[in-house]
Amino acid sequence: MTEAREVEPADDRRWMAEHRYRAVLQVMDGAPVADVARRVGASRQSVYTWLERYHAGGLDALVDRSRRPHVSPQQVAGEVEALVCELRRSYPRWGARRIVYELGQRGMVPVPGRSTVHRILARNGLIDHQEQNHRRVYRRWQRDAPMQLWQLDIMGGVFLASGRECKLVTGIDDHSRFIVIAKVVAEPSGRAVCTAFAEAMTAYGVPSEVLTDNGKQFTGRFTKPVPAEVLFERICRENGITARLTRPRTPTTTGKIERFHKSLRRELLDHVGPFADQGTAQAAIDAWVHGYNHRRPHQSLNMAVPAAAFRPAPATPSAADRHEVHVPEHGEEPTPATNQLLTEQPPALLPSPRLPVDDAQIAAVEFEALISPIGRLCLLSGQQVKFPAALGGRTATIWADKRSIHIFIDGELARTRPSRLTPDDLKTLVQRGGRVAGPEPAAPALPDGPKPSTVVEVDRLVGRDGDVGLGVQRLKIGTSLAGQQVTLRLDGQLMHVIADGRVAKTLPAPVPPDERAKISGARSPRSTVIPPSAQALRAQRTVPADGVVMVGGQRLRIGRAHAGKTVTIFLEDTILRVLDGEIELSTHARTSDKLIRQFKAVTRTRK
Repeated sequence: MTEAREVEPADDRRWMAEHRYRAVLQVMDGAPVADVARRVGASRQSVYTWLERYHAGGLDALVDRSRRPHVSPQQVAGEVEALVCELRRSYPRWGARRIVYELGQRGMVPVPGRSTVHRILARNGLIDHQEQNHRRVYRRWQRDAPMQLWQLDIMGGVFLASGRECKLVTGIDDHSRFIVIAKVVAEPSGRAVCTAFAEAMTAYGVPSEVLTDNGKQFTGRFTKPVPAEVLFERICRENGITARLTRPRTPTTTGKIERFHKSLRRELLDHVGPFADQGTAQAAIDAWVHGYNHRRPHQSLNMAVPAAAFRPAPATPSAADRHEVHVPEHGEEPTPATNQLLTEQPPALLPSPRLPVDDAQIAAVEFEALISPIGRLCLLSGQQVKFPAALGGRTATIWADKRSIHIFIDGELARTRPSRLTPDDLKTLVQRGGRVAGPEPAAPALPDGPKPSTVVEVDRLVGRDGDVGLGVQRLKIGTSLAGQQVTLRLDGQLMHVIADGRVAKTLPAPVPPDERAKISGARSPRSTVIPPSAQALRAQRTVPADGVVMVGGQRLRIGRAHAGKTVTIFLEDTILRVLDGEIELSTHARTSDKLIRQFKAVTRTRK
């Protein structure tokens, strides 16, 4: 069996010449040109051309000729192509756009276009083609003028000969890409970061805003057990700077400073050995940053250098060459002041007349306070109550004693929390303008002690996914209640979800009775009877002499004491509730899913 072999280009050209030669011989034998063209699958003009070429050059003239033009007026000169390749080999990280810029800086006229340079690099094998896979579309942004926003971050990778790794505090101006901070520090502590930040503001001025990640050097909002104002936030507050934070796990928000880190690593840190000491590392990085700011063109600035677009803030008349920046001293380190978390002014008691009160009479205090813009209400003894940010700036009325704290907004009870206030705290609140309160306006909160309670209530806001948080658990309540304030009543082995005064759902209790007092916001129940849901099915039964009724295939023991009464049974998701008028007689876990076929009461006599 003959193996098929691949046709070589020379054989292909020779076969084509023979094919045309047969067509020429047919015409020379007297066949019409139109018939010959139809048989060989060509046009008449092609057959005439073959005939002329055969008469002029014989069989060799019928071979395919090169289609390359004789002249190319737009072809790049060989010297230019050689220079492009030389620049690429000398600076492997330069792309077509940067090479075009460098050719223009060297006085070349005319300068080849970007696409031309790209084709030169591809033709000479100087570009590694890669498959483009753009899975995400980023929203690009920048400020309109310099000094409006600085992006700050901390990077590692600065190694010393001793084996120690130093960190680098970096900062970039959002508009101009000018590097304002590049400080090598031994430890990335809050004090070291703030010192580098203050030095940059002393040299260039105070920016309007700063953007950072959620590192503990920049914010104390995640400090445990309570949020705190860190030194960086205090510097921003005292110098009128708006401190902005990125969302967790979103490094693209500070993409400009992250891109600077990539350039610094690839062009300097990856190509130098460990530095002798911290001073040597700082000098090398300063030299590289100076070139980055003043000599290196930036593509986002249309190939201008960052220094051309950066303008420091004007200095005050009292300091011609330096800016006055207020930085707290070492002895002024802020303590975990929960009433100063990301707010311009700490929430304070509203002023009211101070009246002399006997200390023995202070059993409870009532006062008004402002909720901070981020939804925090801070009290004494480090106690803090959280609210939605939409309630920021609202005035709340607080009733507090040594056991409970009740918070009212617009006359409605919003929160009940266990109190950690001491008698001295109550006295201090009165001295600050509070007033001695009357009887407790709502059910008391549960004590913090180990005494168990089988029936407790907590208020929760249902999330957009229909879930709520209860301790360390996330419970699925239902999307129909999303955005609503509900009360979770844990009674025995069941948990009732109460919305708008009605039981919307009943679930198995997820918290054992001895752990319910530790739930955040837990309080004693406000009512003894929970109104049943309006959507629940109801059936009536007449209690027989033995006190047992049947509902949906399930036996309910009501009790002999209620024999002869007509009771109403509400059939909810997981429980059956038995009511005698408005009085709840009992609650039974639902164990049968049979359909209810009888809803009216029928008197039956049982033996």
